[in-house]
Amino acid sequence: MAKRGFQDGTLPLFTPTGDEDEAAPTPLPQKLPSYIADHRKRLRDRFMAGGGASMPDYELLELLLFRAIPRQDVKPLARALIDTFGDLNRVITAPVARLLAVKGVGEAVVCELKLFESVSQRMMRARVMHKPVLTSWDALLDYCHTTMAHRETEQFRILFLDRKNTLIADEEQAKGTVDHVPVYPREVVKRALELNASALILVHNHPSGDPTPSQADISMTHQIIDACQVLGITLHDHLIIGKSREISFRSGGYL
Repeated sequence: MAKRGFQDGTLPLFTPTGDEDEAAPTPLPQKLPSYIADHRKRLRDRFMAGGGASMPDYELLELLLFRAIPRQDVKPLARALIDTFGDLNRVITAPVARLLAVKGVGEAVVCELKLFESVSQRMMRARVMHKPVLTSWDALLDYCHTTMAHRETEQFRILFLDRKNTLIADEEQAKGTVDHVPVYPREVVKRALELNASALILVHNHPSGDPTPSQADISMTHQIIDACQVLGITLHDHLIIGKSREISFRSGGYL
């Protein structure tokens, strides 16, 4: 009888290419290696002691990834995401398809990032809803930047105000392409009447990052002004949101 030699283990040396989230078929250790466990504890302790202000983007991202990938070193993935998208904000707001294209990102990571994005937007929205807009202007701008600044396609939103200029509704009216969004003045005033709104603020983003209004933006705004005036509705402003700044039609002299 031939002697039976030692056989190679069945576990692959490298994980399969593709989606390498925590759902990978390779069995995971029941306990974190000490160097990973210690690193995670140090990050958590630093965050709890001093908050996130002094921590770089990739370390805050690591903290977010801990739950999505519980038994791996997530620092390389955090750095890869920051390198790919530029900063933490752009990682959080990146489209799902682009996130999944980054090696190591799977559904659990995307879910964690998009959950954080939704919570952030909900918190910013709570600062402006049912409050007088004119006394909450900075909070309103922060909310608009949080929800729209890093979108890769144009979005047109309408903020509906009552007679006291309190924000009573915030609705997306249309989505578009990278440089165009269809807007219909009749639909704008129709919705204002349905909500019994007395005034409006228009908001849309420029994915290029430059908030300078185009001639089409100016023309569309004046069409909406004309439609509103017939029904006694005031258009307070039209905000165009860029990557790092915004332009107000009223402050810029376009109204």
